[in-house]
Amino acid sequence: MRGADTLPVGGGVGEPAGGVSAPRTSSPRMLAAELLAEQRDLTAVERFARWHEGDARPEDTRFYKRLIPLHLPKPGQQYAFEVNLDKCSGCKSCVGACHSLNGLDDGEAWRDVGLLVSDDWRHPYQQTITTACHHCVEPACLSGCPVLAYDKDPVTGIVRHLDDQCVGCQYCALKCPYEVPKYSPKRGIVRKCDMCSSRLAVGEPPACAQACPNEAIRITLVETKSLMVSFREHSAPATLTQNAPPVQTRGVELNFLPPVNPFLPAAPAPDYTVPTTRYVTSKTIPGSVRAADHAEIHPQPSHAPLVFMLVLSQLSVGLYLFDLVLALALPANQPRTFHGIQTLAAFGFAAAALLISGLHLGRPLGAWRVFLGLRQSWLSREIVVFGLFLPLAGLQTAAAWLPGMVPTPLRITLSSATLLAGLLGVFCSAMVYHDTRREFWRVSLTAGKFFGTTLLLGAMGTLLTLAIVRPPSPIVLPLALAGLLAVVAAVKLALEYRVVRRLADDDFSALHKTASLLTGRFGFAHRSQVTAMLFGALFLPGPMLLKSCVGVASVAWSDVLALSFGALFALCLFGEFMERRLFFLAVQPVKMPGAIAS
Repeated sequence: MRGADTLPVGGGVGEPAGGVSAPRTSSPRMLAAELLAEQRDLTAVERFARWHEGDARPEDTRFYKRLIPLHLPKPGQQYAFEVNLDKCSGCKSCVGACHSLNGLDDGEAWRDVGLLVSDDWRHPYQQTITTACHHCVEPACLSGCPVLAYDKDPVTGIVRHLDDQCVGCQYCALKCPYEVPKYSPKRGIVRKCDMCSSRLAVGEPPACAQACPNEAIRITLVETKSLMVSFREHSAPATLTQNAPPVQTRGVELNFLPPVNPFLPAAPAPDYTVPTTRYVTSKTIPGSVRAADHAEIHPQPSHAPLVFMLVLSQLSVGLYLFDLVLALALPANQPRTFHGIQTLAAFGFAAAALLISGLHLGRPLGAWRVFLGLRQSWLSREIVVFGLFLPLAGLQTAAAWLPGMVPTPLRITLSSATLLAGLLGVFCSAMVYHDTRREFWRVSLTAGKFFGTTLLLGAMGTLLTLAIVRPPSPIVLPLALAGLLAVVAAVKLALEYRVVRRLADDDFSALHKTASLLTGRFGFAHRSQVTAMLFGALFLPGPMLLKSCVGVASVAWSDVLALSFGALFALCLFGEFMERRLFFLAVQPVKMPGAIAS
């Protein structure tokens, strides 16, 4: 390579060779000439670039490589990371550069380094994987945000997070299958990689690409439509065998047992968000490859405010459900005391649920913007529906305490509207978690749990209200509620068994890991939840009601029955809180490959 003396150093009019400016004179004409000369002078970077383009010898150019495209993406294209796996050594220079340039907090990282390994001695394989935001074609973080705090640049395709718009609900962190958005408790918002868009705008590569000593990371252009076709064609299980020839896909040679992941081995299925990162290698990846941390099991955040919000809101909807049912079953001249207490309790639980849910937000004062994502976000729909449910519940409660002022048909219509809004809210709650595509949160399990809680706590709360108020109602009504309790408890226990039985599969799937947590680390909590359901809803309510049928209908026995049902209600409520806490703690996402924990 040429020595530094061949580079043009200096270079302006009125400036001597060597780059040292002559002393300025007091003459205005000379001063103007000197200022113009300074403006025409090139910076060190510009001088080196001009030398590289014009005077550099061909053999010198191998030391340099363009890390970014020379032009903006054309229609149908977007920027994307390209990672050359053959050059990645796992040094984490990219992680440090990203952390330093973006001023991240301690423990916060927008780029991670994982590891792929093969435990088949016949096909040994080990490869470090550097990952950041994949700037997906159809980003799940963007579609899930209730306040539209994400933006996909129409020219570059970069997915940017709008910090000023974020309320810190963290739903994007649940929606993203690659664990890209990171929550900052210090700021009350999530943050993520934006491909150093400010550097790209001035022709500089991102910090990670600039810092990589092997130039394993660069920015490239990808065709978005071809990505969508490629990833969604491979979403069905493939028919490759272990002896099948390698399959060349977007620069990555794959030789997998089915199913094939055309994006990256051991990564989430790309058909969901269509990630744009290109992983390039000249090696054949064996079918036995897996993430180095595939067997590690980590509890997820408990999200305590959401635990209380879900259980209390479903309890409230259940009480309104059975209030409407019993409004038709109880005599018309005895509704005030029972319906007043039932609806007042239901309204109190609903108000408490919505107030507690605000504690989950990093910036609760911005929650008024949740209607912005109504078209695409289930979380936005849940909040809006429950926001409508609360005033309807308040009107129904007022109507129950003022029966003479509100005609019965109007009261029944108001009760029906309240119940419809509440049931729709419970459905939206189930879809909020189903939409994250986590196996433990799929709708068949989540909807069964949520509507089961609605029926179980609603029926038990209604039995408690009947035991306290003691209206002149036929005994068959409480017995029917006890029978419903037993059926709902049996269904919920069957759902629990569907998950726990996956422990026998021993395949380290997401449900297997969930079952391991439920029977291992959280075994006591899970057994406590099942025990509370067995005794609180399945075994005790029916016999206690039968005893009241054949026993002496004394005031003392009625007080004992009310206290007993109060204890059973508390037991059931405790069991549902435990179930919802485990709902968050035990879920296991499918994520990008990680490294072996030290």
